[in-house]
Amino acid sequence: MSLKCYYVYILTNQQKTALYTGVTNDLEQRIIEHWQGRGNKTTFTGKHHAFHLLFYESFQYINGAIARENEIKGWRRSKKMELIKGFNPEWRFLNEELFGSWPPGEITTRNNFS
Repeated sequence: MSLKCYYVYILTNQQKTALYTGVTNDLEQRIIEHWQGRGNKTTFTGKHHAFHLLFYESFQYINGAIARENEIKGWRRSKKMELIKGFNPEWRFLNEELFGSWPPGEITTRNNFS
């Protein structure tokens, strides 16, 4: 039996003016979903074109990941910026570093049965 891994992540837009905090069990797929939704005015990430990964943490249990997501979401922007700077001092977009070529070529869909 393989262990699940859950991630808390922070995304930004090209200008680094928007910050979005989320949680997922498939970081690459979730970032692709945000990228696919760019321009969608009904979502924060779509409206702000926020799909550039700046920060992530992994957790073994979903409860810990959700608690951390809620904690970060409650912070002022300045505290979120400090967290990002401690992990990623240059505020590099991590998409390509973690997932290979970016934006994604072949788009996959999330498999809810595995």
